Amino acid sequence: MANTIKTILDTCNPPAGAHLNWFAKWLVIIRACVFSMTVFSPLIAILLAWRTGQTDWIRALLVILGLLLAHAANNVLNDLMDYRSGVDTPDYYRVKYSFHPLTSGWVTQRQLFGAFLLFSLLDLGLLLYFISLRGWGVAVYALAGFFISAVYVGGRYSLKHLGLGEIAVFFVWGPLMVGGTYFVIAGSVPWKVYLASIPYALMVTTILMAKHIDKLEKDREKKIHTLPVILGHSRAMAVVKGLIVLFYVAVVAGAITNMLPLAALLVFFSIPRARSVWRLLSQPRPTSPPANWPIWPLWYVGYCFHLIRLAGALLLGGMFGQILIERLWLG
Repeated sequence: MANTIKTILDTCNPPAGAHLNWFAKWLVIIRACVFSMTVFSPLIAILLAWRTGQTDWIRALLVILGLLLAHAANNVLNDLMDYRSGVDTPDYYRVKYSFHPLTSGWVTQRQLFGAFLLFSLLDLGLLLYFISLRGWGVAVYALAGFFISAVYVGGRYSLKHLGLGEIAVFFVWGPLMVGGTYFVIAGSVPWKVYLASIPYALMVTTILMAKHIDKLEKDREKKIHTLPVILGHSRAMAVVKGLIVLFYVAVVAGAITNMLPLAALLVFFSIPRARSVWRLLSQPRPTSPPANWPIWPLWYVGYCFHLIRLAGALLLGGMFGQILIERLWLG
């Protein structure tokens, strides 16, 4: 079972022929394979707060739990709304690259909506606890995140359909998650914290752009006007490449201005992988999946996600190492 769980978290799919218990099945349903994206954002805030001597580790863990519950709620709501609106059909990418909870018959629409309510209610309980600690300012972050999550999906006027989904993701995984986490821990948010969130927000946006490039033709057919659909393939690919470059530029700027610890420059050890991804982005996608490719027909997003895992881990590792030394040195 451990190997099955690892495969699900690495590829979004269980091993072929594996028998899944309820836990493993729900890891697939909530798309836990992408949760590392969400964990990195609050960890950046936690480390920035720790650097100034403001850290409550239990509270920090509860914030991470709340954000993971919110991500799970968003994922199941996305699947439910896209299924009901006729987007997630058997020929659409979402149904092909991973088990869809509804088209696969694993759950009913009522059960999926019930999961959304459960995750949301648990999040509400955490929100009320944080409000009792920090006041109603916490609710501003939480309600902004819930609003964006709700309007991201669900019809022709949703953010995803209007070319605003990528901008929303930048805002949520950057200033909103990082700023909100910092606020819960410290009670206020210096403007530098918002700026320090920009590098990682750029990388998360890169992933969504790459995914929407993978789905460009199908989205165009379904009149889903993601940013790549609006820009066209070549311009959208140029944006993805530009975002990768901007990530490294933003880290350098953050380190020079002391918004990020200098050791955040450890991310430059991910440049060889970034160069490989850059070369791949310059090539046409294959017409058929390579052997053992787990998320076909998605292509570019797999490599971009592979890059962000390494770059994000190096960013956090550098920050943690320097801050640990600073805290020990300062006593």
